[in-house]
Amino acid sequence: MAKRESIYNGVLLVNKPQDFTSHDVVAKLRGILHERRIGHGGTLDPMATGVLPVFVGGATKAADYAAAQSKEYVAGFALGHSTDTQDSTGTVLARSVNTASREDVQRVLAQMQGNYDQLPPMYSAIKVDGKKLYDLARKGVEIERKTRPIVLHELELLSFDEQEQTGTLRVLCSKGTYVRTVCHDLGEKLGTLAVMTSLVRTASGHYVLGQTHTLEDIQRAADENRIAEWIIPTDTLFADYPAVEITDKAYARAENGAFMDERETGGLPAQDGVLCRVYHRGEFFLLARTGTLDKGGRALFHHKRFR
Repeated sequence: MAKRESIYNGVLLVNKPQDFTSHDVVAKLRGILHERRIGHGGTLDPMATGVLPVFVGGATKAADYAAAQSKEYVAGFALGHSTDTQDSTGTVLARSVNTASREDVQRVLAQMQGNYDQLPPMYSAIKVDGKKLYDLARKGVEIERKTRPIVLHELELLSFDEQEQTGTLRVLCSKGTYVRTVCHDLGEKLGTLAVMTSLVRTASGHYVLGQTHTLEDIQRAADENRIAEWIIPTDTLFADYPAVEITDKAYARAENGAFMDERETGGLPAQDGVLCRVYHRGEFFLLARTGTLDKGGRALFHHKRFR
């Protein structure tokens, strides 16, 4: 049986609702769009809301690129207690009477900013010896984990109530960062305890909260046959990559997986190893990497196609 072509191809920006997993959103959209080829670009915890890029049709091949991009969050936190999940949904494990001032919090955040070795929480999807940590955590088992290098590009204290010992943070971070662990570590470094109380992803790469749509709005748009208006082009994900236009001859070669000679391209970067957005007659075609041919001369080499 021939494979059915996808009706849609591109990126749908969803404002993930609270108490939904990222996989729940994908399952819901499969039903709304009547499309099996759907994937998301970066997991959000059930308690979190905000920007969830969803990739439809051939664009699903780009989901890993979105997951690897930096993310921005606004997180609420409370000092004075800890939980098994490091957020307010978990069971309280301990309490502390130690308090902190606004200046204390700002000082510690400044110390945490930059390259950081983070210990993943037990309640996470990370696998150790083939077992997901959260499956072990639910059985009351805690195992030794290795720290993972992350980057906390920016940590900004947006608010802090010294009487209530609660506040909000803006966090701009690399792939793999657990924001609830950032809050947990903040508490420890302040000489007290802390949990995350809320989380909103405000940006994923270039995609921002103001561009997103709720599942209810997406359902209405689909019912009114307007959903195509909300599917944005896949190449928006690669806005930072240089753009190269290729000729009909280069296009024909690339269709068969062959390299594209520099003479058949326009705007080829001078350096080797540069990923480029490749266009044919103004339409996004694929990603290709610059390189040097064995026989001399330079070319574009096929990297990934999103169809």
